[in-house]
Amino acid sequence: MARGGGQGLARVAVVVRAGAAPLWWFGVCAAGIGVLPPGLTGRRIGVLAGAALFIVATAVVAYVRRRRYTELSRSAVRAGKHDVLQDRAVAVRNWRRGHRWWLLLAFLAALGSAFAVPAAGGMLLAGCGAGLRLKAAWLGRLERDGNALLWVRVDWLDGRGGRPAGKVVKAYRGTGIAAGDAAPGGARRRTAAPV
Repeated sequence: MARGGGQGLARVAVVVRAGAAPLWWFGVCAAGIGVLPPGLTGRRIGVLAGAALFIVATAVVAYVRRRRYTELSRSAVRAGKHDVLQDRAVAVRNWRRGHRWWLLLAFLAALGSAFAVPAAGGMLLAGCGAGLRLKAAWLGRLERDGNALLWVRVDWLDGRGGRPAGKVVKAYRGTGIAAGDAAPGGARRRTAAPV
């Protein structure tokens, strides 16, 4: 519980980015294994269909709900001195623990689909991961332009540690660009931020 009536806050970009790496790597592995069986359509058609799915998934995931993120960022209020900023590693761990069974099911579904359309399911999964990475990068540009990092109350995230722009989220909190242990966009901070 936060001290003095403050709130636990998680970085918006970190929560968005948390699923990018597992989706990407599960997708790449599923596509690599999935290209081995010839499938019903044949490998050539499967890979071409997978490439199309990759492009569509990347674009859809990267652009969906951008208006909501923009509205919430514009109405962000300054974080209070008693608010507790969640570490990047904690937010990532919470998201991945909350979604581990969904990730496993998606990986198995992508592998299973290879017997019909080789590699396509894995490429779709990888496209979702790439889309999340692009969305996090876009949020990073939004943060740099506003010169403030965006945070969401932890108790407004869903039970799996995700949905930082869900219906229950009323507003974001903002801090200086040097706050927390993650750079704009949710990546690990490489060097100490200027104070």
